[in-house]
Amino acid sequence: MTDSSLPRPAKLSFGYKISWGTAALGTSLISGIYGGLLTIFYQDYLGLSAKWIGIAATIYAIWNALNDPIFGYITDGTRSKHGRRIPYMRYTAPFLALTFILVWFAPPQAGQQALFWWMLVTMLLYDTCYTIIGLVYSALLPEVVETDQHRNQLQISSSLFAMLGTLLGFVIPDMVRPKTGDASLVPLYVAVIVAGIFGMLLIMVTTFKIKEKPEYTKVDKPIPLLDAVKYTFTSKSFLTLVSANFMSILMSSLIIGSLYYLADYVLQWPTIQLLVFLFVPLIIGIPLTSIFRKWFGIVGAQQFLLVVAGIGLIAIAFVPDALIPACVVLAGLGLAGPQTLTNVLFAQVADEDELRSGVRREGAFFGVNALITKPAQSIALWVTPFILELTHFVTRASNEGEIFLNQPAEAIMGIKIFTGVIPGIACLIGAVILIWFPLKGKKWEEVQKEVQLLHMEKKKKLEELA
Repeated sequence: MTDSSLPRPAKLSFGYKISWGTAALGTSLISGIYGGLLTIFYQDYLGLSAKWIGIAATIYAIWNALNDPIFGYITDGTRSKHGRRIPYMRYTAPFLALTFILVWFAPPQAGQQALFWWMLVTMLLYDTCYTIIGLVYSALLPEVVETDQHRNQLQISSSLFAMLGTLLGFVIPDMVRPKTGDASLVPLYVAVIVAGIFGMLLIMVTTFKIKEKPEYTKVDKPIPLLDAVKYTFTSKSFLTLVSANFMSILMSSLIIGSLYYLADYVLQWPTIQLLVFLFVPLIIGIPLTSIFRKWFGIVGAQQFLLVVAGIGLIAIAFVPDALIPACVVLAGLGLAGPQTLTNVLFAQVADEDELRSGVRREGAFFGVNALITKPAQSIALWVTPFILELTHFVTRASNEGEIFLNQPAEAIMGIKIFTGVIPGIACLIGAVILIWFPLKGKKWEEVQKEVQLLHMEKKKKLEELA
């Protein structure tokens, strides 16, 4: 069969892109509140010590790493009339809302151990639900569209919605979180309940609008567990990408968890003002990834943007405070790469693997990716409070509930280190690792052609079965 006989992909409609992105808005609204507020809520507001947060983060890291490959393999092997992915996404959404809400209802006057157990148990329940939905949503991208162009378009849609959700995830709790010692937590409780329910509904909208391709359920046969493990861990493309992605996850987790500290204690700005400097260039940068992809290719665009983000972040610790917003702008522009292009690269890995294994196994790759990279989130959760304690940071809880703005100079530098230097170095390391990613140039063009031919064969088999 010649290249000219390969089918041309249909243009994606605007409505389809919107339908795809609503799930990203729902999940990022919930995860934005969770990631941005969790540490400061339990340490600064409730007074939970860094020791207990560190223990919770360690246990959380273990479960957080293990549950993704488990659910990834399960969804890859699921064969139902509604598909392999959609049912898990649709019916887990209500439990995601419930467990997210419970995270914030820890008894404020409870002792250290009670707060620790509440934080740990609700974190584990929340993460299980979030894992299922996030894994399924990521795995659907390479299945519903096949070209880099269309995958980039859908990922731009989901990234823009995700940015809106994450921004709301910062703004909403910042509007209702206690700012004085006698302020009530009730407005915060109401806000997280509303956000959880709204996020759930948005996720469910996508599951009724997006359809899976039946050939991957009816033609592909699940492969045994040991074979799945072998195919996954012998993929050079996957191992290279997941190593780079570890650095991106560490970087983004540190930034998300530290913005309140940078705004409150270093710049002494309203958080919303700092968010503008981060999210406006990020939102501008997301659609620009389409241009960078055409100039440099997917891998080159990712490397370029990681370097831009790394330079901006590291500079935070060394420039005068008045120039920190400019550094945040540069970092926001660079963050568009990890936000938009990473899943497109994982789609390429899944395409190459389909030629080796004969089946679509996105769930396995995104699952094992989380096994390796999600500990980065726990590292970030651990690093922040320990640097603060090491640098003699004064919490609100130890200051009768009032914010202490006259922090020691070493505490201010500590905030700059975990906000800028550490995530910036992680960006640069990730860009270097991608030098060894093999799916680029002629190699990737050959893989694309072979995958299209394989998909045509599977569609013919589906017609024969029907």
